[in-house]
Amino acid sequence: MPELAEIFERHRRHVRGLAYRMLGTLTEAEDVAQDAFLRWLQSDVSEIRSPRAWLTSVTTRLCIDRLRHLEVERAAYPGIWLPEPIGETADEDAAGRMDLPSDLSVAFLIVLERLSPDERTVFVLRDVFDAGFTEIAAILNKSEAACRQIAHRARARVREGRPKFQVTAHMQESLVRRFLLAIQAGDKAALLSLLADDAVLKSDGGGKVRVSAAGIFGADKIIRLILSRSLIPRGSVDETAVVERRLGVINGESGILTFVDDALISTLSFETRGERITAIYQVYNPAKLTHIAAWKPSSPLD
Repeated sequence: MPELAEIFERHRRHVRGLAYRMLGTLTEAEDVAQDAFLRWLQSDVSEIRSPRAWLTSVTTRLCIDRLRHLEVERAAYPGIWLPEPIGETADEDAAGRMDLPSDLSVAFLIVLERLSPDERTVFVLRDVFDAGFTEIAAILNKSEAACRQIAHRARARVREGRPKFQVTAHMQESLVRRFLLAIQAGDKAALLSLLADDAVLKSDGGGKVRVSAAGIFGADKIIRLILSRSLIPRGSVDETAVVERRLGVINGESGILTFVDDALISTLSFETRGERITAIYQVYNPAKLTHIAAWKPSSPLD
């Protein structure tokens, strides 16, 4: 039994990383990892040639089952649903492949939400984890030809949802830093220079924090909200509270964490196009801040 546990621990990050990309929440991903661990303990290891391949298959099937249930839950979710933010890389495999780890970003996970369970499965396994179509076909119980067609369809949908111009990590960090300074200074001109005219702000309050249920569209409306309430929902912060914003790493990219009396109340993630911010994703739902609240972000901006 100890040996089995040790083998699983060597692959736990891979299991969590796969499940997180499939499900969009670390909470669900950890539940799947635990289920996969229990199945691993009950397996006949002598019949398993590759623990990693076996765990990939089991994890994927568990995620597909959960995705079908989550589709119903998320359809009934109060307001906008956004992925659960994380403050560190969720696995050891996909990090560092690109200038920005875009397969972990909040914007990318939102694109994956538009795919069907089969499309999401094939895309994540093939394009993120570089699995072969033979392996994918066995997991989905479909032909390789069918999986190739699903992959082609999924890639097309992902391309439609991703920004055409990919920025470097330095450019993205610079934009976020300047945005934070503009919020702190209440600088309307700076905010106008940073936000695209058609920028959108989407907030996830989970029915626990009052935010716009449909999002806020257009730079002018977003700036009015920033200047009037600094992106903090009405009634959610006491007037005597100390509000502090810090730069941090959210899903592998530069983001902003908002603290009230040193307690994390929200995260801001960004989608950019060239030198402009096109989308701001704000998570206020306290149930989605548990993991990132336990992670230590960077110090406050000087």
